[in-house]
Amino acid sequence: MIPFFRRLESHDKFLIMGCGGGFDVFAGVPLAEYLMAAGKTVVFANVSFANLWLCGGERVTPVTWRVDRQSSELPYFPERWLAEWYVSRGQPSPIYAFAKSGVRPLSAALRWIVDHHGIEQIVLVDGGTDSLLFGDEFELGSVVEDAVSIVAAQEAARDRTLLAAIGFGVDDYHGVSHHSVLENVAQITADGRFLGAFSVTAGTQEARAYLDLVDFANRRQPEHASIVCNSIASALRGEFGNVHATRRTSGAELFINPLMTQYWTFELSGLVDRMVYAEALVQTDRLDEARRAIEQWREGAELRLRRPIPL
Repeated sequence: MIPFFRRLESHDKFLIMGCGGGFDVFAGVPLAEYLMAAGKTVVFANVSFANLWLCGGERVTPVTWRVDRQSSELPYFPERWLAEWYVSRGQPSPIYAFAKSGVRPLSAALRWIVDHHGIEQIVLVDGGTDSLLFGDEFELGSVVEDAVSIVAAQEAARDRTLLAAIGFGVDDYHGVSHHSVLENVAQITADGRFLGAFSVTAGTQEARAYLDLVDFANRRQPEHASIVCNSIASALRGEFGNVHATRRTSGAELFINPLMTQYWTFELSGLVDRMVYAEALVQTDRLDEARRAIEQWREGAELRLRRPIPL
């Protein structure tokens, strides 16, 4: 058995958290479907890009709000759309949204959720693979929120944290070197903290749920169709190459491929121990402090060269 699934089997209450926010929480839905079908309890959380002070939900920590279908309509609010979708399926689930912050407020918010719901395991989920960057790569993509989420989860729950990243290749659109991603996975494997890789398979309950959610979100707010979610959905449908499911990618060269449907899974500590600025992030309160800590480390660092994957 893949070690990741052995970790899941030994627990009953899970927090699935988007690693970096936005639509990342959607990347956890196939895992949630698997866990719910096995009788497990799933709570969702995500760093939100919405103005949560206007969401109308209950504020439970300084940076955390409950979200449901009664929450206010906001222009970009994936957490609410996820809540609506689950209610439409008769599966209402607790969903929390975090305002952008540094590590200390976010780790405190995660501890509140863990205590309030009796969470036994946190699974961070990343749509894309920029969560697997150590910080010395040539390009980092949109790494700040990912790094804060990773360090905060580790601070909150230590060895009860896992990471699952899906959408290999998507982040090329944002300048990420997948040669570096594979090099990092090799190093984490050597450290003994890689927990295996597996695909979401077309035609399964998990794949159908994900495709239905992405279609729902596209209809719900067509102006904010997710590049990552639609790329993974295209791969699940068997599409290949320069396929554009949203006009947001028009003019770019995409490479939709079967690897985008694969989860890569890890002990979260394997990422934190390799993240070059993790210690500097621990004491941050605001997101701009975290961004500056990353920039300061990189200003004087010797960065890895960008290399192509040999074919």
